[in-house]
Amino acid sequence: MSAPSRAAAPASPAGYRRVFAVPEFRAVFAAHVLSMLGVIVSEIALSVLVYDLTRSPLLSALTFALGFLPYAVGGTLLAPVADRFPARRVLVVCDAVCAGCVALMAAPGTSIGVLLALRCCLAVVAPVFSGTRMATLADVLGDGDLFVLGRSLLRIVAQSALLVGYGLGGLLLTVVAPRHALLITVDTFLASAALLRLGTRRRPARTDRRTDAPSGLRRLLGRPRVRVLLLVFWLPAAFSVVPEALAAPYADDLGGGSTGLGLLMCALPVGTVAGELAAGARLAPATRERIALPLLCATLLPYLGYALRPGLTASLLLLLLSGAGSAYTLGLDQWFVRAVPEELRGRAMTVLSAGLMTVQGVGMALAGVAAQVVGVRTAVAGAGAAGVLCCCGLALAARATESRDGAAPHMTGR
Repeated sequence: MSAPSRAAAPASPAGYRRVFAVPEFRAVFAAHVLSMLGVIVSEIALSVLVYDLTRSPLLSALTFALGFLPYAVGGTLLAPVADRFPARRVLVVCDAVCAGCVALMAAPGTSIGVLLALRCCLAVVAPVFSGTRMATLADVLGDGDLFVLGRSLLRIVAQSALLVGYGLGGLLLTVVAPRHALLITVDTFLASAALLRLGTRRRPARTDRRTDAPSGLRRLLGRPRVRVLLLVFWLPAAFSVVPEALAAPYADDLGGGSTGLGLLMCALPVGTVAGELAAGARLAPATRERIALPLLCATLLPYLGYALRPGLTASLLLLLLSGAGSAYTLGLDQWFVRAVPEELRGRAMTVLSAGLMTVQGVGMALAGVAAQVVGVRTAVAGAGAAGVLCCCGLALAARATESRDGAAPHMTGR
């Protein structure tokens, strides 16, 4: 089946069912589910394995931190790979590399240093895979409303996988040893590679690696509209992770125990999934773009409620509201794909993915520092206040550059 037309987006919602009507997207979607479950289960299993071998909480926690830190390296150094080679080849090779790394982790006798190094390798490859997959969506679905809904579905899977995957991973480790759990994730990566190899068409590289100069990234970041949109994706995320980073001490302050902690960790992803589903299924493309900036300015406002010392129920409602506000990303996705030249799309998505993970890691670290100084509630409320001001400034910058993505001002969605 040929890719959908790149004509202007329709005036009414395309609906998620129309996205699933595209056979190639079904393959990409299924591969995404498998790879996400593989990543989550491998993170849990590796963390438990490292703790079993060292009895060190620090090294166990470090295995999670290493999932964030190398993203910037991979996203910066390897971003051109997403455009200089055929996308299907890049995706399959990335899955194969992940399967190989996890297989080595599962090998008996693998030292702690090697385990952590392999964890870094997974994190370096991840932004290239994610960026290439997102760029491939535009090839498969066109760069109109179907692309926005397809990207939304992949985000929803990622949020849902966090909710389901950690629970399933924990249950799995009650039945099998961590190394055996890692072997299961090898199969998920290989199955993802097979789906992408057999279920998607081969397309040529977007640029010729013999003539594509290293200035490709400079050319991308030299576009004011692209720079602003990247910041709109990144900076709110640095503030939004603060309640999740501080969920454990906050649950302890509330006396909620492990149940309260679990609910606090789930509330933001549940709100995000609900907001994206509602916006994607109910709103027309033009409407989603029209409300993007107001939602951007409002999404962190609920964090200010932490200053009122809410109980567990009220805190959950605040997090649900904030998560629902992240539906602004549907409009933002359309602006971004419109602003980026097609030949730079793969590296643009790679840089976007790498930056997003990096700022979230930084945000979590700074949240811990702030909570140590001023307390958990003040840290969350302060993140909300600073975040709202930052988002309002970003909204003004996005409005000022809106005519630079190839569309006239106030003509979004047509």
